[in-house]
Amino acid sequence: MSRVLNDLLALLELEPIEENLFRGRSQDLGYRQLFGGQVLGQSLSAASKTVEHARHAHSLHGYFLRPGDATLPVVYTVDRVRDGGSFSTRRVVAIQKGQPIFTMMASFQGEEPGASHQATMPQVSGPEGLPTDIELLSRHADRIPERLREKFLGDKPIEMRPVDYVDPFAPHVAEPRKAIWFRAHGEMPSDPQVHKYLLTYASDFNLISTAMLPHGKSFMQPNLQIASLDHALWFHGDLRMNDWLLYSMASPWAGNARGLAYGHIFTRDGRMVASVAQEGLVREKQAAK
Repeated sequence: MSRVLNDLLALLELEPIEENLFRGRSQDLGYRQLFGGQVLGQSLSAASKTVEHARHAHSLHGYFLRPGDATLPVVYTVDRVRDGGSFSTRRVVAIQKGQPIFTMMASFQGEEPGASHQATMPQVSGPEGLPTDIELLSRHADRIPERLREKFLGDKPIEMRPVDYVDPFAPHVAEPRKAIWFRAHGEMPSDPQVHKYLLTYASDFNLISTAMLPHGKSFMQPNLQIASLDHALWFHGDLRMNDWLLYSMASPWAGNARGLAYGHIFTRDGRMVASVAQEGLVREKQAAK
């Protein structure tokens, strides 16, 4: 297991403080605030620790309430809303400085037979031979602020290989669609829940930027304020973060300083293992008078 992946998995594990109360460390990825994927993954981890092992997360719906501070830990409170005959429901609140920064509802279910169908995986190039996002950004290393260079170009716990690359330093108008191959950069433990925590963490990357493609905008533009507003994720079956997964994303709408994007996640053999939806803030800041 790589050091950076080991550090991330430890971050998602959480420290139990009291019954239904957990604490998680934070990481600074170089953004203006705490990365939303960290809070999503840690919230699912906290909720899962209060549910019987036979039931697995099948959906979560969260709202980002306040910007988080990447220099401070996060405390998670879990409300055991209901344990029914088939489903368990949990409410999680993430807290920093005595204030909620994120709230989430999550639902868990055991294995059960039923009718099934799924969307078809898009036909795209495989991950072999595609450059990683780090290799692509390295071509413009001199344009990345020095204080962020190591964070953007250093070792990452999740390897990402964009199918179609748009230069964030010179974005052009493009269709609001994106596809990225990704996997854990190292060996993973066998616990299937940990794979779901890590997928939840990774699902926050790239969605909002998909909604920016038709407008020729990029997260590297300093006059843009970009933040996740809400996030929903549905798990459709077992998944392994060791293996390549395809994240296929599209944005059907943007307006009123917000962008909406959907994503579907497939295995190499075309099995859909998760669906994602997110709305984000994309605000062009006015120059100071």
